[in-house]
Amino acid sequence: MSTPVRTLDDLEVGGRTVFVRVDFNVPLDGTRVTDDTRIRAALPTIKRIQERGGRVVLASHLGRPNGKKKPEFSLEPAAARLAELMGTEVLLADDCIGDGAKKVITDLRESQIAMLENLRFHPEEEADDELFARELGKYVDIYVNDAFGSSHRAHASVHALPKLMPMRAAGLLVHKEVAALEKLRGNNPDRPYVAVLGGAKVSDKIEVIEVLMERVDELLIGGAMANTFLAAQGLKVGKSRVEEDKLALARTLILKARERNIQLLIPVDVVVADSLKATRGNATDVNTIGENEMALDIGPRTVQQYGERLRRAKSVFWNGPMGLFENPAFADGTFGVARAMADSTGFTVVGGGDSVAAVQAAGLAERYSHVSTGGGASLELLEGKKLPGVEVLRA
Repeated sequence: MSTPVRTLDDLEVGGRTVFVRVDFNVPLDGTRVTDDTRIRAALPTIKRIQERGGRVVLASHLGRPNGKKKPEFSLEPAAARLAELMGTEVLLADDCIGDGAKKVITDLRESQIAMLENLRFHPEEEADDELFARELGKYVDIYVNDAFGSSHRAHASVHALPKLMPMRAAGLLVHKEVAALEKLRGNNPDRPYVAVLGGAKVSDKIEVIEVLMERVDELLIGGAMANTFLAAQGLKVGKSRVEEDKLALARTLILKARERNIQLLIPVDVVVADSLKATRGNATDVNTIGENEMALDIGPRTVQQYGERLRRAKSVFWNGPMGLFENPAFADGTFGVARAMADSTGFTVVGGGDSVAAVQAAGLAERYSHVSTGGGASLELLEGKKLPGVEVLRA
């Protein structure tokens, strides 16, 4: 039995300075945050620390500046958006270590929030460098990880630093993420347990498919990865995206599902077009895809079939869109699955990445039991892997 992860409420934060690793790796349009979901997700932890008399110092990465200071990767837009959401002053240091960080942290007043500049401006962050971690922790008393989306990476701010801090814990978001995913990973999920997997590549999902086959009753496949399963059964899929080197694997997975008495469903119809930029598509049976056509979404009969299973499910995990949902012509499948899952009275988890963007676009995020902020981290946790940033928080 694993040692429990220490939580924020296990620590006495009053009068102390708390280093909070957040995930503010948000999309930007110049100097404006275009999606503040990850910033909003951190608000409960920030507010809890302030309510209990702690001073908050936030740290995050943004993008891939490759260990160099680049203005386009500054956290300034995130700091500005956080200030709007919190209605308080957010002071952005000019760096995450050194004199600039020291001054902002040591001058911090109770009502203010400090934010350190992009951790990835230093190559030592991704190298999990202990000396860099010591610099990060110089002027703080407590470490809190609320960056679930970064917890599967052994980087200095999520792995080396907490090892150096006797007072360390999971933030409210990380605690909620781990609890939700461990409920599905446990031995007795409520049944029927249905998993929906989409996205582009079978190769990205091999391990999670293998693990889910040990636990689920039904596995519903969509997205471009469904084309590989269709081709593996000998169907002609025109110019659809197919992983030719994964056809044998797809056949093996279909066989394994049959042997384990798991319903593995692949589309019975698809929406096709001759271009990714097409403004409309045509629904067709999977047996009649034209040689110049691409399957870009699951079709209406498949949406209905998948929807029936999702509505009666008692546990659901979804990762990956059902089609090219960014183009409205190919969004019906993803949105249809999102609506059916929202109608389920069971325990429903959306597993990060494009799936989250889809449920937000559909306006349904509030209707699920849990919407994960970490695509890669949620899959790894579900696969049974140990996340470095979580393991280091165990008491």
